[in-house]
Amino acid sequence: MPELDFAIRGGTVVNASDRFRADIGVKDGRIVQIAETVADAREEFDASGRLVLPGGVDGHVHLAQPTSDGTVMADDFETGTRAATAGGNTTILPFALQEKGKSLRQCVSDYHEKANGNCYIDVSFHLIVSDPTPQVLGQELPALVRDGYTSFKVFMTYDDLMLTDSQLLEVFEVARRERALVMVHAEGHDAIKHMTRKLEESGRTAPYYHGIAHSSIAEREATHRAISHAELTDIPIVIVHVSGRDPMEQIQWARRRGLKVFAETCPQYIALTMEDLKGLNMDFEGAKYVCSPPPRDRENQEAIWEGIRDGTFDIFSSDHAPFKYEGENGTGKDNPNARTSFKLVPNGIPGIETRLPILFSEGVSRGRISLERFVALTSTNPAKLFGLYPKKGSIMIGADADFAIWDPDREVTITQSALHHGSDYTPYEGMEVKGWPVATILRGRTVMRDGDIVGEKTFGSHLSRTTSDM
Repeated sequence: MPELDFAIRGGTVVNASDRFRADIGVKDGRIVQIAETVADAREEFDASGRLVLPGGVDGHVHLAQPTSDGTVMADDFETGTRAATAGGNTTILPFALQEKGKSLRQCVSDYHEKANGNCYIDVSFHLIVSDPTPQVLGQELPALVRDGYTSFKVFMTYDDLMLTDSQLLEVFEVARRERALVMVHAEGHDAIKHMTRKLEESGRTAPYYHGIAHSSIAEREATHRAISHAELTDIPIVIVHVSGRDPMEQIQWARRRGLKVFAETCPQYIALTMEDLKGLNMDFEGAKYVCSPPPRDRENQEAIWEGIRDGTFDIFSSDHAPFKYEGENGTGKDNPNARTSFKLVPNGIPGIETRLPILFSEGVSRGRISLERFVALTSTNPAKLFGLYPKKGSIMIGADADFAIWDPDREVTITQSALHHGSDYTPYEGMEVKGWPVATILRGRTVMRDGDIVGEKTFGSHLSRTTSDM
């Protein structure tokens, strides 16, 4: 009888700190052997000439999330985790959003209902706190943190999600008591509303002007304010989807003062620019690129690369927020209301499947970052930051047997027709990348091979988490 359930042979293993040639042995879903040669296994994978990386951990994903205007997200858990699997991911962290006036605990329960039996890979939920009532702050949020939902997100903009400064401080105080990690969407709401009104009054309503309204100044101001609130309450925070130099400098300033501020950036800030929001000729095609914060200019792209290289950024996430462009019955980005003003365009872009290939191609293949840094940003650091390490995020004895088998030389042109998400477009259409995942393995079981999803949508499970390990 073979000693192992599964073995990977002949590949180059890459962790955040090192790389080496080794075989890997798996038993009961966990790594039990790493050696020059491991024992016989019931199933074997030949990784000769390939890289064996820890499965991707995407720390910022929106799936099946309710919206205030009735727009329907293009991905539920089945299609979203399917696309993540195809992109080399083995764990994602989507958000259970509290709708105003509703119990946070009930919203989490409802989100589990959506996920149960519909996940190709493992998931773990962040919370979104939009209505911090005494019941939520005093009972529900502390209890949920103790139940393993150890991170939650707050918004400083959007009418239906934003918290006042007083509410932010109250939520931060709960985070300090419970040792939870707060993720902050940092954009100044009043500045955005002011700019939006001015632009609309002057007839500038095309999608391009979303990028003007959501200025880097508003992002910089809110980032500084969030950091100040965190300093006042003595908590660590994560500034999410950082788009350029202005907010980066606030994060660097905070770290020089000894504050514990983590930073995330995303593919849209290294692969897109504000020019994409112009569409073909300042037309509505630019709606395909509307997200917040929006992509900036080339100079800010280079600043993001500086931060990726120098350690300003701890994690690289997709911020996958998928909508269809056309949709049905007015549910897509292209709908009559959205055509009246950029402020009504559904806000977000798909990217869960293309996150890893874009960073690998633009970073590793072009010599901007090392393989080890790639692994740290996309797997190890998010696993540590969000309380999943060492179960996830590294190839070591005792860890879950989660792998992305990578062909570093494979050249692919990204096209909508080849992707697995629920959107009807990709903002990265026609982008040529070098390096692509050829297999995804979750807990010792192959769930994607050569672009085909071979796993089952019932195999993924929900993960309870500990507090941050960073």
